[in-house]
Amino acid sequence: MRVLVVEDTAALAAQLREALAEAGFAVDHAADGEEAQFLGETEPYDAVVLDLGLPKLDGLSVLRRWRAGGQRMPVLILTARDSWSEKVAGLDAGADDYLAKPFAMAELVARLRALIRRAHGIASAEIVLGTLRIDTASQSVTQAGAPVKLTALEYGLLAYLAHHPGRPISKSELTEHLYAQDFDRDSNTLEVIVGRLRRKLGDGVIETLRGQGYRLVASPAG
Repeated sequence: MRVLVVEDTAALAAQLREALAEAGFAVDHAADGEEAQFLGETEPYDAVVLDLGLPKLDGLSVLRRWRAGGQRMPVLILTARDSWSEKVAGLDAGADDYLAKPFAMAELVARLRALIRRAHGIASAEIVLGTLRIDTASQSVTQAGAPVKLTALEYGLLAYLAHHPGRPISKSELTEHLYAQDFDRDSNTLEVIVGRLRRKLGDGVIETLRGQGYRLVASPAG
């Protein structure tokens, strides 16, 4: 999953990027409102962490312009402690959740994961497709009750497919959501990752649809 961090305080931005990367997210960063607006309008983010006090263009204005332009990605705003007016204004502008500073990184990560799940109509932290179980909180996977050890990219690709069960996902879409903007993207790497996943999960779990991409299907019981 790919997220955008919009934060002008360099130290906090670095902490956010590090924590989210460790949690398995591909992370882009914008240090001001104008850059944030541009990235949100041109890149396909799965979620955004948005500070409100930004240079050049404030966070509320950025959020309002995104929503007016049809950008629907979940947005978690960062507000000042005890500032109920910021929370209300952010929610009214189209934010999906808020977190007051200072905050625990673990809570921010958990809230982002929950926002992404809800955006795809998934209520539980565990995604179950037949005998395949994906725990998005612990990033653990089991197949027919047996644990499956995955690399970060293998898990990221599987999790993205699992958030869109039954829908074909093109290589270009996977590439856009698995890698940050400054990453040297190579769509051919996806074929290697899919091949490894098939060996670990078994045949028939990930289908290749000619001209459309990949689709995750429920693995049959027994």
